[in-house]
Amino acid sequence: MKRALPVLVLTVAGLVPVWRYAPSQQSASSGEAAAAPTPAASAPAASSDVVAGPVVPTEKGDVQVEVTFEGERIAAVRMLRQPAHPQTANAVPRLIEDTLRVQSADIDTVSGATITSDGYRQSLQAALDARGA
Repeated sequence: MKRALPVLVLTVAGLVPVWRYAPSQQSASSGEAAAAPTPAASAPAASSDVVAGPVVPTEKGDVQVEVTFEGERIAAVRMLRQPAHPQTANAVPRLIEDTLRVQSADIDTVSGATITSDGYRQSLQAALDARGA
């Protein structure tokens, strides 16, 4: 019984920050977040080819990507449209990083951003198909 009270107090003290946590809200006037920066280190070369994927409507908002190719390689991916949602803002850099790593649309879904991940993959695959990659 002597340990029950301190355990209860510490449990409540540990849960208070969780209860008070509020994720940051991104505001966008048109309902879409600004395009996420790409992790590409340099600007595309003159011999690069840029292909935009189609707009994919999702429950959270429209998703559209733009793919920059250098030769047969995917050099950069940029989000032209993305939902104004906190999970999307966190997922986009990971989706782009995975795309550049595997050089295809065969990437994993980002946990917490399943809908955006699916829309991203659809737009990306359509852009790759349009280019013939």
